Amino acid sequence: MDHDDRVTRFTGGLSPAEETVPPFEGTDRLRPDGRPKPAFRAELRRIPNLVNVFHTVVALSLPFAYTWLAVAAGAWTLAVAIPTWIFVFVMMGSWFQRVLTLHHEAAHRLLFSNRRWNDLIGEKLIGWLVFGDGGNGYRLVHTQHHRDEFGEKEPDFLLYSLYPISRASLRRKLVRDAVGISAYKNLKPAFVGLFKPGRRMRAIRYLSGQVFVFTIFMAFGVWWAYFLLWLLPWATYFRVFNRLRALAEHGGMTRSADRRFTTHNIRQGVLAKHVFLSQGIGYHLAHHVDSGIPMSNLAKLHRALEEDGYIVPGMTQPGYWSFFRTLVQ
Repeated sequence: MDHDDRVTRFTGGLSPAEETVPPFEGTDRLRPDGRPKPAFRAELRRIPNLVNVFHTVVALSLPFAYTWLAVAAGAWTLAVAIPTWIFVFVMMGSWFQRVLTLHHEAAHRLLFSNRRWNDLIGEKLIGWLVFGDGGNGYRLVHTQHHRDEFGEKEPDFLLYSLYPISRASLRRKLVRDAVGISAYKNLKPAFVGLFKPGRRMRAIRYLSGQVFVFTIFMAFGVWWAYFLLWLLPWATYFRVFNRLRALAEHGGMTRSADRRFTTHNIRQGVLAKHVFLSQGIGYHLAHHVDSGIPMSNLAKLHRALEEDGYIVPGMTQPGYWSFFRTLVQ
């Protein structure tokens, strides 16, 4: 089966019908493909270095704050402590998405205008701490995703394909995520790589990041927090969250030169914008229309896409819960 056949058979189950998305002719500030024209583009492409410094400092500080809260809750009554521990667990799972958004921004070289600092902090440091090896492998793979969504080199073709699926099938996927099976498959290559000469150095870099994080927890006298407040949220809640987030971006869409058929557009509520998909990354259609625009300006491009008619009525999902219901047949 060639790739065109795979696209025809396995994708497009949630893509809008062509007759509901008329061709876009462009406007004074947008090209026919939705990309901003030069003057508007120059405005949108300014990298807000100080804002991103703030986001980075806050993101890297949050695990300390959450850990302090969890430890402090140990002295409280169970009626207060248990909801606090649940809150910390959920927020730590969501934290991985927040900090990986910065890593994603650095992969696009949009975190800091200074390329050296962009790569050092966004890729080498953050990418190393959050279960990565600190290399530029993600950038290379992610470039293929943006170059041709659902194309022959799409790294996540199977993740996005075949939707909608049965309720039982989606349940099996989410259970595997929730109980740590998906996380095990993610971690296993690093441990196996320690015994493979060609993969040993990368495996060492990957695992050394986790040794470093564990050492920090141990230095503060809460070594157990690494397992309960770092590894466990990442291996369970975050895996579920990450799958649903990815599906909300491209699940069931198809290959097309028109990004309106490759990428979902979902209304961003307060929790989405400020807690779960912070810093504007939830405006994913805008991100795929022009991947060179910093996350802090995606909302501005999104508004222009709506106001100028690129995003037409009926193609926007009213919210994430509404969208998730469309994933099952």
